[in-house]
Amino acid sequence: MQKLRLVAEHNDFIVVNKPSGINFHTESGELGLVELARQQFAIELWPVHRLDKLTSGLLLLAKNKSAAARFQELFSQGLVNKYYLALVSNKPKKKQGLIKGDMLKARNGSWKLGHSSDNPAITQFFSFALLPKRRLFLLKPHTGRTHQLRVALKSLGAPILGDARYGGEPAERGYLHAFGLQFNWGEQSLHFTALDNLDGDFERFEIAEKIASLTKPWEVAFPQLKGA
Repeated sequence: MQKLRLVAEHNDFIVVNKPSGINFHTESGELGLVELARQQFAIELWPVHRLDKLTSGLLLLAKNKSAAARFQELFSQGLVNKYYLALVSNKPKKKQGLIKGDMLKARNGSWKLGHSSDNPAITQFFSFALLPKRRLFLLKPHTGRTHQLRVALKSLGAPILGDARYGGEPAERGYLHAFGLQFNWGEQSLHFTALDNLDGDFERFEIAEKIASLTKPWEVAFPQLKGA
């Protein structure tokens, strides 16, 4: 059984660092992350958000039903700030800014970004050219749609490295990492960063050096969204 890294433990929840390549739910007899966590930590746990199989990084699991309900409320109100790292091999259409549009169903379980904004997925980002054919993205999603970040970068002409579904260059892993979480729990403002599971090209010197400068992503000056 693969060991999960415990990032933090609270009376109401735990934060784990998910490796890339693990399903969220048990499928075809292969234990998913939630069941792995239940067995490893020998406690009942409730999932409150999810990560795709290819995505590594921070995941919250509630220890009780009341905490799970509180998290669902926080997520639904946009009060959990999430920050992701991604690597791409193509030059994007723009280097920073906002990606906004309705998520539309495409073929074979994929999604695409529409030109309409009736109920849009919203993502802010900065990117950094660090090596030939390697650009690092810091992403802040303001909504939590299926495949949102993967589709957002695809829409820029720069799909995530290792993301075969959306046309990313083949790689040994999917280079999307849930890097930071920030939210208020009671009277506390809590911050978490996942520096493990940043393997492969994430460890190349220029990229790792830039990541080291972003370890408090909640302090990065993303422009305020209009109407926020």
